[in-house]
Amino acid sequence: MKFPVKKLISCAALAFGALNAYAADPIKIGSILSVTGPAAFLGDPELKTMQLYVEKINKDGGVLGRPLELVHYDDGSDASKANGFAKRLIESDKVDVLVGGTTTGSTMSIVPLVEKAGMPFISLAGAVVIVEPVKKFVFKTPHTDRMAAEKVFEDMRKRNISKVALLSETSGFGQSGKKEAEGVAAKYGITLVSNETYGPKDTDMSPQITKIKNTPGVQAVFIFGLGQGPAIATKNYKQLSVNLPLYHAHGVASEEFIKLAGPAADGVRLPAAALLVADKLPANDPQKPVAVAYTKAFKEKWKTDVSTFGGHAYDGLMIAVDAIKRAGSTDKAKVRDAIEATKGYVGTGGVVNMSPTDHMGLDLSAFRMLEIKNGDWTIAP
Repeated sequence: MKFPVKKLISCAALAFGALNAYAADPIKIGSILSVTGPAAFLGDPELKTMQLYVEKINKDGGVLGRPLELVHYDDGSDASKANGFAKRLIESDKVDVLVGGTTTGSTMSIVPLVEKAGMPFISLAGAVVIVEPVKKFVFKTPHTDRMAAEKVFEDMRKRNISKVALLSETSGFGQSGKKEAEGVAAKYGITLVSNETYGPKDTDMSPQITKIKNTPGVQAVFIFGLGQGPAIATKNYKQLSVNLPLYHAHGVASEEFIKLAGPAADGVRLPAAALLVADKLPANDPQKPVAVAYTKAFKEKWKTDVSTFGGHAYDGLMIAVDAIKRAGSTDKAKVRDAIEATKGYVGTGGVVNMSPTDHMGLDLSAFRMLEIKNGDWTIAP
């Protein structure tokens, strides 16, 4: 059976085009996340988010005509493991960009490696030390611990609270938060009349909270930590009948915290991204469409509630993808420059405007003050 020459040529061209599309080298997104261990309720939604949106982007044709490939490792909430995985991603897996580092400890163990390798790295961790001082190849999506302390103290000042007890975790995040809270307290007219700590694996904070309760003049308590610790402390707080306003940092901005703390969480106030109250945002809020769309997609795919931590992963991935598109290649120096030039990106965490002196790009308005009422997030009055 004979085919017309034109038809044969067109079939061959189609087949060659399809082969080329299929054989296009993937753009490799490397990620190190704390999917297990004490920080799992941060890392798990981060991984789920990365998997969801890599799949979505590939269904829509990929980036620069190439598919994305997610290469990820679980550091088990262990910073030393994160360092080893970063080395593997850079040297063996040869990824194009890194998005991850669930905790501050893991992130800071990765930083020297990415700086030496010239690897663009977008962290999902909170401490200000990640981006201050500015490191050439290191960026981050979450609000900083300093911003959290400022937002909390700003709210306290509005409520005429000036004498505060601080309870912080001895982890990287908690200790950085302690330092930042101590540093900005006076700016808001706050005096820290009690300053206690607890370990990330502690299962009872009653002694510290009892000490705080017995400190004269305390008007409110501010807990700075992440993972299960803050939920345990909140339960202890209720059990000891401490009748003072209770604040937390953004390290508990997840439904998991409400589940772990139970009814004791009611009344807790904290700064968090708009994502947690997406459906309660006013119609003209620029973040509403992004937050609502992410919430819908995440819930449909994973049948579970969103957290701000998954939102940080969404923002990190989207900023990286947008930078690759604007750079027109995966050249690491060009992608780094494009990330640094990010302007007006509306994400789940806020509106991002980066610069050579600001590798996060968020201001205090990116935080919303929330209050937990009847087991749900509300915008605090």
